[in-house]
Amino acid sequence: MAVPQIIRPIALAKHTDKIGHLAIAVRNLESSIEWYTKVLAFAVTERRTIDGKSTGMMSAVLQAGALTIVLLEGTHPESQVSQFIDRYRPGVQHVAVRVADIAAAIHDLRAARLEFDTPVVGGTDLKQAFSRRSEDSGLMLEIIERNTDGFAAQNVSELFRVHES
Repeated sequence: MAVPQIIRPIALAKHTDKIGHLAIAVRNLESSIEWYTKVLAFAVTERRTIDGKSTGMMSAVLQAGALTIVLLEGTHPESQVSQFIDRYRPGVQHVAVRVADIAAAIHDLRAARLEFDTPVVGGTDLKQAFSRRSEDSGLMLEIIERNTDGFAAQNVSELFRVHES
């Protein structure tokens, strides 16, 4: 039996070998933090509330070894997180995929027909862009290039502005 020949590398695999974090949309941030910390022994490393023009979210970054998750709760019924939960239920809202060169990764992913809802935002330490959400699963990819650890409030605020315009 002949093995099919791969004509070109899969665009995402060419640029990454690591998930940066999983973002999980939840109905209740406090009870979710309690479950992740008490049952799975995650540690909360950061908390933040971000408000846009018409929407907002509260988030908590949790760490367990090399695994990072970000819990997200919408602050308004109109928020992106609340709308995600209404449409798809609580669960993985996006997967952040770390890349070494965001411009090259996005170029190849667009060539593979992945559409993006945001431009690249950020500066020298953190650059990120979000794909269009899958209609089937609700999942979107965050393509992220980091030169430092942590999350930048300025990037999140800028992403809110992009999504609300």
